[in-house]
Amino acid sequence: MHLELRHLRTIRAIHEAGGLARAADQLHMTQSALSHQVKGLEDQVGMELFVRRSKPLKLSVAGLKLLRLAERVLPEVAATEEEFRALHSGKSGRLHIAMECHACFDWLLPVLEEFRKSWPEVDVDIRAGLSFGALPALAREEIDLVISSDPEQIDGITFTPLFDYAPVFVAAAGHPLAAKDYIEAEDLRDELLITYPMDRARLDVFTEMLTPARIEPRSIRQVELTAVILMLVASNRGVAVLPDWVVRDARSNAEFVTRPLTKEGVTRRMYAATRDEDTTKPFMAHFIRLARTEPVKLQRA
Repeated sequence: MHLELRHLRTIRAIHEAGGLARAADQLHMTQSALSHQVKGLEDQVGMELFVRRSKPLKLSVAGLKLLRLAERVLPEVAATEEEFRALHSGKSGRLHIAMECHACFDWLLPVLEEFRKSWPEVDVDIRAGLSFGALPALAREEIDLVISSDPEQIDGITFTPLFDYAPVFVAAAGHPLAAKDYIEAEDLRDELLITYPMDRARLDVFTEMLTPARIEPRSIRQVELTAVILMLVASNRGVAVLPDWVVRDARSNAEFVTRPLTKEGVTRRMYAATRDEDTTKPFMAHFIRLARTEPVKLQRA
């Protein structure tokens, strides 16, 4: 047997119409062509599919089996066709995100909430566990976008600038370093430094200050959550360096002080890495536009 979708559609149409003439109209074909198709299908099956002397025309036992198959398969085919139409029009797709920036959760979730209002059919997911293998996973199409502050030259991958940010020193108001106008690498030599649980190559305090100066803090404590880092800093149990958008509230909190890194200050840039062919997809372009503006909104709030 070589069943085709047109055969299943024929069986369903004749069952629903109760006769060949009306079924032919539904299928936009002549009654003669429909009869020929039914005869060819019966030859394949080796038995009659309809009880021809009945009015309206009824399916035989074999015909009912094909009808049940049609009722299972045809809705699935129609749903898949609709999904492809949505993909073609840019209404749906997949946006699985990985982050090489631990603090990015603080602004990414509001971005995604806004994004879902316009693109409810896009499958969104955050793959935080891929942090250190994010770019290879992007190239393998396991994820679709990487948030990173470290652009690389990779064939087929586009790094789109999102926004600039300043890593800032955060300490309790009563901490001795709170009296300084800015913080230098040497200032951190005797400090307990609280960081996110990331490799040093991904932490601004190391890449921009400590590693070039070959200075090691007295000790390091790794903490997952920004709120816990700020709580520990407020109780004077360590100091931290965090992106400025993370500590926007701390600036108006009497328990904290924030200071720039170095006299000149440090500025970093966040990027969205995507595959070249995905960068201009409508939903991807919209997400990138939202990601560019959301930290600015947060800082003004």
